[in-house]
Formats: sequence, structure tokens, C-alpha cells
Amino acid sequence: TIMLEVDKNTFGPEVLEATGKVVVDFYGDGCVPCAALMPHVHAFAEKYTTLKFCSLNTTKARRLAISQKILGLPVIAIYENGVMIDSRVKEEATPESCEEMIKAHA
Repeated sequence: TIMLEVDKNTFGPEVLEATGKVVVDFYGDGCVPCAALMPHVHAFAEKYTTLKFCSLNTTKARRLAISQKILGLPVIAIYENGVMIDSRVKEEATPESCEEMIKAHA
């Protein structure tokens, strides 16, 4: 599985209108913890092939991020049939806790 980079135009069709579960990596420009976490998320995408993985740069999609209640970064969230059902936010978004969450939904 590869990470699909989504933007404010493709987030709807790829995440909110998707059937099944989608893992979304919300990151921002200049966000150091986001950059540190990203290689781990890419590795999870290769490991947990039953899930779809997307990433969204919130710097270019602020309104969308706010509508999804993304107020701090990084956020790794799991959506099912368009609804956010689980997430790890900011300090909680460690590689370990993110993998634990992903594994629970895989």
C-alpha cells in the first residue's frame, strides 16, 4: 500500500466517501513532530495492507482541517465510512501508539 496524498478537493471522495477504513495522517509545513512521524506512517502503510492510507497537508487545507476538528498536529486518524472513529493527537501520536491503534483496526 502506498500513501495517497490528498488535498481539500480529494479528501471528500478519498476519505469521507470511502467505504471501509482509511488512516489519515494530518501534517503541516514546518511541523517537526509531523516530519518525524511520517516515515513510520509510511512503514505502517506497507505493513497493514488491508487499510487505505492518506496524508493531508493542513497548511494548504486549513478550513478542511478545522471542519474535521484537527486543532493541533500531528494527528493520525482512522475513518470508517466517512466518520472519524479513532485518533492519536499531538503528544499521543507516537509511532508506538499509532501502530497500536492501526493494528486494532486492521
